[in-house]
Amino acid sequence: MNPQGERWTAEQVLALAPDTASRKAGGKLATAGPWSATGACAQSVWGMCQGGGGAPYRTVVDLGGPTGPGYTCSCPSRKFPCKHALGLLLLWAGETGEGSVEEAAEPPEWAAAWLSGRREGAGGQTAGAAGAADPAGGGARGAGTADPVAARRRAEQRARRIAAGATELEQRLADLLRDGLAAAGDDSHAGCAPWDETAARMVDAQAPGLEARVRELAAVRDSGPGWPARLLEECALTHLLNQSYLRVEELPPDLAATTRSRVGLTTSTAELLASGTPVRDRWRVLGRRDSGDGRLTTRRVWLRGEHTGRMALLLSFGAAGRAPELVLPTGLVLDADLVYYPSARPLRAVLGSRYGPPLPPPEAAAPPGTGIPQALAGYGEALRDDPWLDAWPTVLAEVTPIPGPDGWQLADPHTAAALPVDPRCVDRTNLWQLTAVSGGGPVTVFGECGHRGFAPVTTWDPQPVPL
Repeated sequence: MNPQGERWTAEQVLALAPDTASRKAGGKLATAGPWSATGACAQSVWGMCQGGGGAPYRTVVDLGGPTGPGYTCSCPSRKFPCKHALGLLLLWAGETGEGSVEEAAEPPEWAAAWLSGRREGAGGQTAGAAGAADPAGGGARGAGTADPVAARRRAEQRARRIAAGATELEQRLADLLRDGLAAAGDDSHAGCAPWDETAARMVDAQAPGLEARVRELAAVRDSGPGWPARLLEECALTHLLNQSYLRVEELPPDLAATTRSRVGLTTSTAELLASGTPVRDRWRVLGRRDSGDGRLTTRRVWLRGEHTGRMALLLSFGAAGRAPELVLPTGLVLDADLVYYPSARPLRAVLGSRYGPPLPPPEAAAPPGTGIPQALAGYGEALRDDPWLDAWPTVLAEVTPIPGPDGWQLADPHTAAALPVDPRCVDRTNLWQLTAVSGGGPVTVFGECGHRGFAPVTTWDPQPVPL
């Protein structure tokens, strides 16, 4: 919970979203255009969002209730929080600019009534019960955390939806294998339309992780020569994920946590910080990379502990043209706590308490790295714990970038070992920047080592130079 009057960051808002689709939909509404009668005071935010119908949807967010954040909206969405609540919070999080929500002395009557009822203890439970009893109706919806019984019921309902989605996806894979992989590459068979329909069904099942895997399956046939073998590999991994989730109660706890996260069930930041075990270290920022789809920007920041040697990945999100809030330049050192998400191979984490300002890196010192065989072995060990892992963060020491007709490579001049560069990086100008920094000699490179090759992020020679 934030102190009274302190606005949240976009990352804090997006961490509340029940799935990726909600993040994207909320980001689209994080502009002033559809909103009217917005305001904020103390621990509440409200506004009216014009939808496709006549009357605008009334949305209220209670930021600091006794049981945690709560949301109500007159829209018919079944998700907690709905896209209107997320969009309103993102609008409010922008402290300056056209989209900001102004402070007000008090909420309007329609918002105050719900806020008062929830904070007294009765209103939130009533709204939550109404939302659960009539999920398709247009009545007000309360906070998922206001009623533990209702929250547990919603979690069970979502688990059943995901299980149904996994079962349906299994049938889709069986049909594909029965008809033959060649049919997936035959344009006369309606192209990607069946995959698009299947992906939409995974959205309905509230399984964004399964949706992402379906999108990957759809893209394989356009990946060039050898696509049938790659499609079979992706089908096998998707089948493994489906079966793992359908038998998740039989799995060891860490593998069960990995499976749940892979299908899209995640722990909220607030819950993780409250229940997780913090790991304090001097965390060195190894690299940063932003990616986006035009509506949502995702920032990845990789760190490594100087004492523990553990790798960590921090994710930050920015919506509606806003840059992600997390700003940690490459090379800085943080004395801080990190809390890892549950997993058989923990990597993603959230930043907890900091013990002082960030420090500059050791002067003229590249981080310690490893050789190519050790990097491949490290990825193999990580893959043993998480079979759906695409890559593992690695620092390579003394490798030389070499362009060639068959693709780029990072070569070790001492052992003659070489690691191909991920083909998806070939069009990036940073490969030529890496070559310029190298000058034909060995450098230290941080990136991700995976089954497609090595994806460079940062190089040092001897000072860190972001790619």
